[in-house]
Amino acid sequence: MKKLIIAALLVVGMTSFAQERDKMERRQHGNDMEKFTPEQRNELMLKKMTLELDLSAKQQAQMTSIIAEKSAKRQAMMKARKENTEKPTRDERFAMKSKMLDEQIAMKAKMKNILSAEQYEKWDAMKAKHEKRRSHRMHERRSDKMNPKKEMQK
Repeated sequence: MKKLIIAALLVVGMTSFAQERDKMERRQHGNDMEKFTPEQRNELMLKKMTLELDLSAKQQAQMTSIIAEKSAKRQAMMKARKENTEKPTRDERFAMKSKMLDEQIAMKAKMKNILSAEQYEKWDAMKAKHEKRRSHRMHERRSDKMNPKKEMQK
C-alpha cells in the first residue's frame, strides 16, 4: 500500500513539473517580438493590420506614422518606468491613467478618420480580443504568484 501511494505521488509530481515546463517554454517563445528592432516590429504590425483589415496603400502610409509614433511613446514610457524605482503616488498614477485614456481616445479618433466603417469595426473587435487575451494572461500570472503551492513546486 505504501509503495502504491509513493508511486502515485511521484507520478503526480512529475506531471505537474512537466506542465510548468511547458508553460515556461510557451512564455519564452511568445516573446519573439522583443528580439526584433523597433522598425521591424512596426513593419510586422503594419503587415498584420494590412492582412486583417485589407488596408489600401494610402491607409498603410497613414498607419505607418501612427504605429511609429505609438511605438516611440511606448519605448519612452518603459524607459522612464525602468529608471524610476520609486512607486508613483496616487496623484501621479491618476495623471498617468488619465494621459493613457486621452491617448486611447485620440487613437480611436485617428483610426475612425483613416479606416472605413467596416474596417473600423474589425479593428475594434481585434483590439477587444487582444485586450481580453492580455488580461487573461495577466490574471494567470497573478494567480501563479499568489498560489504558494505552485511557488514551492518550482
